[in-house]
Amino acid sequence: MNDDQWLAERFETDRPRLEAVAFRMLGSSGEAEDAVQEAWFRLAASDTARIDNLSGWLTTVVGRVCLDQLRRRKSRAEQPMPDYGTEPTALPGPADVEADPESAAVIADSVSLALLVVLETLDPAERLAFVLHDMFGVPFDDIAQIVDRTPTAARKLASRARARVRGTDVPQRKEVSKQRSVVEAFLAAARGGDFEALVSVLDPEITLRTDAAEVGQIIRGAAQIAGGAMTFAAMASAAQLVLADGKIGVISSLPNAATRVLVFTVEGDRIIAMEGITDPDRVRGMELTLLDA
Repeated sequence: MNDDQWLAERFETDRPRLEAVAFRMLGSSGEAEDAVQEAWFRLAASDTARIDNLSGWLTTVVGRVCLDQLRRRKSRAEQPMPDYGTEPTALPGPADVEADPESAAVIADSVSLALLVVLETLDPAERLAFVLHDMFGVPFDDIAQIVDRTPTAARKLASRARARVRGTDVPQRKEVSKQRSVVEAFLAAARGGDFEALVSVLDPEITLRTDAAEVGQIIRGAAQIAGGAMTFAAMASAAQLVLADGKIGVISSLPNAATRVLVFTVEGDRIIAMEGITDPDRVRGMELTLLDA
């Protein structure tokens, strides 16, 4: 076996992990594959004799490629958010990573739809620091070189991202808990197709706005909205609770359908308004925080 063959086989050994890194960074399997292919081109053009840790070197290169892509994406407001509904829900995860306690829960989340959507709202440098450290155990010294900051600054980037992802910065927890219980009652009724239970948590004058069909479409009244129980049942079965711009919401995606954020306005023990958002630009612009199960 010559050196080129050895290098190609060695790269293929790392490919699943590199694709997992890139997918979590970019949220698109196509873009992830492109990022990993770019890493191969750079490796083939490098003096490998000077690379002490090939796996670490490749992870760093993929991180840089993804960071550049995220920054370009952010600068081009017209580029849509990746269509998570058609992407794989699982790729090979981090191998043999000893996570610290604060990131262990994040690793358990793998690449859920809700996590990908929340990651999309992060600053590119925050996303890179969070993904590489919390999900793949890359040291902050290495991350600092990629984002051109100090290790301390890189640690702060990951901390800010972690707070958004895990909800450690959620304000007014008591009020959020009250609103959440109402929304959970709605979701439970939707899953069970219980019309009466749905109506009981909806204000009689509730409004539902959506951008999924006609622009400005509004549905009014508890009975009319509850009548769409089958639609809500499909949504509720795969819903992940989030805090969306300070309100309780859910993220869901159905096969061959766009990702949707459904935001609830709650007063007392009733839902007085709901808004369904599928526009990628609007979703990306929201402040989203995952809520613990």
